[in-house]
Amino acid sequence: MSTHCSGRHAHIDRRQFLKLLGAASAWAILPPVFSGAASKTIGYGAEAPVALAGVDRGAGDALLAEAVKNAARAATDFSWLSRGDIVLIKPALNSGNFYPATTSPVGIRAMIELLREKGAGRVIVSDMAGIEHLKLTPDQLKGSTRDLMAASGMARAVLEAGGEMYFPEEAGWDAFFEDGPAGSSHWKTGLMMPGILREVDHLVLMPRCSRHVLLGSSLGMKNAVGYWRTDTRLEYHRDAATIHEKTAEANRLPCLLSKQRLVLTTATKVLTTFGPDQGFVAAPETGLVMASESVVAHDMVSLAWLLENRAKMSVSERESARDPYRGQFRVNLINHVVVYYLGGVAEALQAQKLLRHDIRTIWDDRVLNRAFEVFGGIPRVGLVDAGHSIPEATRRNLLDAVSNFIPARAFVENKQWRKNGDMQVRAI
Repeated sequence: MSTHCSGRHAHIDRRQFLKLLGAASAWAILPPVFSGAASKTIGYGAEAPVALAGVDRGAGDALLAEAVKNAARAATDFSWLSRGDIVLIKPALNSGNFYPATTSPVGIRAMIELLREKGAGRVIVSDMAGIEHLKLTPDQLKGSTRDLMAASGMARAVLEAGGEMYFPEEAGWDAFFEDGPAGSSHWKTGLMMPGILREVDHLVLMPRCSRHVLLGSSLGMKNAVGYWRTDTRLEYHRDAATIHEKTAEANRLPCLLSKQRLVLTTATKVLTTFGPDQGFVAAPETGLVMASESVVAHDMVSLAWLLENRAKMSVSERESARDPYRGQFRVNLINHVVVYYLGGVAEALQAQKLLRHDIRTIWDDRVLNRAFEVFGGIPRVGLVDAGHSIPEATRRNLLDAVSNFIPARAFVENKQWRKNGDMQVRAI
């Protein structure tokens, strides 16, 4: 959710949004609802390589496309793909804004080309936009993800590469099915997922690396929100005390676990403030494409990259950046507005308090901490330098970020953690 309301594709004008913020003031001071987590030991899971390809700032589309393909080839051998299989690419298309607010069209085109080279019969690109641009109810549809995909430049890239587009909202309310929740979960009901997931053979997740106004970051696991029907998004935001935990748990649905093969982010540009629709765009001297078969390992590295680029912002950039996530009142207020749009006044009045927290290291992130629990431990991350294109300082910084294990101060105080221990993080 972004409060960015300008532009020809916005459906909420600024005056309307400010009126809602005023109406929501009473909601923001309601007492929080907490959910206590049982004390447990989180160990270490399987090895999980993350492939990295470097791209120099200002490099042309051809070099970026080749980096995407190199990273994907280094992350997976594509043995899961048989000739004629149907692959769905899930991008990040919360708005119609250009990359990095949405997934890179160059990256989408390169992935479609690579999948077709490897034998895919059909490649379908599918997503549903954020609530400020799209709302689906049992009897009404407002907004169009199709229009936003065209505005972002993604639609043209899809068609030029020989791919297809599918927009779940156009199939209507009943074109979704209930899946999960899987195992022990903070979700009260199953999640409503688009029926297209039952028709495809494989999923490739293509998020972007971004700050987020409500959760602090928007990476691979957060990208799952784009699958959900409006009622699932309502529960997600209304029961906000566990929104971070539900983000991780939503990636454990059987329909995703059985088909998701690869997660790849083009991060030559990074949205380092506000997010997900707008903010300060950092363009590092050497940008990254990162890919992994593990969404958790991918997000560990992606968050480390986001934090590194935030740390490199100048004082003037920091001071001029509008970043509501820095204030608890604003975070909670914006979430109440989201709940209002999703479910009306009655639901907004019941909304739990969304607690923000500082994310100084990847170990502070509640989404990742819950993912470590539900995905079988902390991945043993290995960095694969695809094409020997990663600067040594970048490689070293990312290794330090994913290996210097520091317990999250606010959220794991009742858990037993080991510092480093047998965690093996290495460059391959």
